[in-house]
Amino acid sequence: MAAKLTVGDAAPDFRLKADDGREVRLADYRGRWLVLYFFPKALTPG
Repeated sequence: MAAKLTVGDAAPDFRLKADDGREVRLADYRGRWLVLYFFPKALTPG
């Protein structure tokens, strides 16, 4: 299980596939402004 983050902690690096199929890493945006938006899976309690 991953450790919980608290306010002020640095986000851990992660990878994901973009809509166009390319792989994107959080580290690719280091030093730049970035907004991450997470939402619950459909039909699950949020």
